[in-house]
Amino acid sequence: MTSRSAAEYRIEDLAHASGATVRTIRAYQDRGLLPTPERRGRANVYGDTHLARLQQIADLLDRGYTLASIKELLEAWDAGRGLGGVLGLVAEVQGPWTDEQADRISRDELHRRFGGAQDDQAVAEAVELGVLEPIPGRPDEFLVPSPQELSVAVELHGAGVPLTAISGHLRELRGQVEHIASRFLEFTTEHVFARYLGHRPPTDADAAEAAELVRRLRPLAQQTVDAELARAMRTFATRHLRHHLGADTPIGSHPAASEPRPVPLPPDTIGAVHKLVGPQNVAAFVAAATEREVRARTLDALTTSHSECR
Repeated sequence: MTSRSAAEYRIEDLAHASGATVRTIRAYQDRGLLPTPERRGRANVYGDTHLARLQQIADLLDRGYTLASIKELLEAWDAGRGLGGVLGLVAEVQGPWTDEQADRISRDELHRRFGGAQDDQAVAEAVELGVLEPIPGRPDEFLVPSPQELSVAVELHGAGVPLTAISGHLRELRGQVEHIASRFLEFTTEHVFARYLGHRPPTDADAAEAAELVRRLRPLAQQTVDAELARAMRTFATRHLRHHLGADTPIGSHPAASEPRPVPLPPDTIGAVHKLVGPQNVAAFVAAATEREVRARTLDALTTSHSECR
C-alpha cells in the first residue's frame, strides 16, 4: 500500500486488508461486483472503494444474501437508490424476536440441574438442537440462547420425563412451530409487506417503512400464539382429564351406568369383522352384536331369577 492522498492496493494487499482471497477478489470482479481497478502497466491498482465494497459483500453474505441478490443491491446503490433502508430492514428482521437474554452454564452445573448423572449423549443432542451452543476455547461451558427453554427441560426431567423423550418432543414441536411461523409470514407478506417489497431491491423509503412495521408487528406473532395455546391447552387438558376419569364425568363423582364410555376392541377383532361384513358395516355389526349379547344376558338373568324364586 502506498502513502498517497487515497490508499492504493495491489491485489495481494487488498486481499490481506479485506480478509478475502485473491481468487475471491478476481471472481467478484468477473461477476461485476467490484468496480474495474485502475490499470498501471501490467498491474491492477485498487483503492478504498474496492476495500469498502468487499466489506459490504462480506456483510451481506453473513446476512444470508446470495451473490446474485447482492449484485442487484449494489447496482441499485450505484444508481443512487441507497442501501441504508434495506440494511436497516435486514437488521430489524434478523434482530432478536424475544426479550429473553442468553445465559451461560457450566457442564457441571448442567449435570447437577438434570439430576447429577453425566449424560454426554444428551448434551450432544442439546447442542444439535441449539438448546446449548459450545463456546470456543471453553469445552466445559455452554451458551444457553433460551434459558427459559432449558428450564422447561429441567422441570420435565424432574417430573420423570426421560431426556430422550424431551429431545424428541422438542423436535416435533419445533417443526409445528416453524409451520406456524411460516404461515404468519405468508399472511403478513400478502396483506402488509407486499406493497413495500414489490421493487427489487425496494426503495430506501419503502425499506425503512417496512422496517418500522416489523418493529410494530413483531410482538403480534408471539401474542397470538400465546393466546391460542392457552385456549387449546384448556380445552384439550379438560378433555384429556375427563377421558381418564370417565367421559363427561365431573371431577370427584362416579360415572352413571347409563352414560356411554369408549371400549377399545382388539385389532384382530376389528380385522375379522372387517373381512366378514366389509368396512362400511363394521360399526353397525359391532352395535348389533353388542345389543344381541345384552339381550341374551338379560334373558339369562330373568330365567335365573325365576328359577331361584321357584
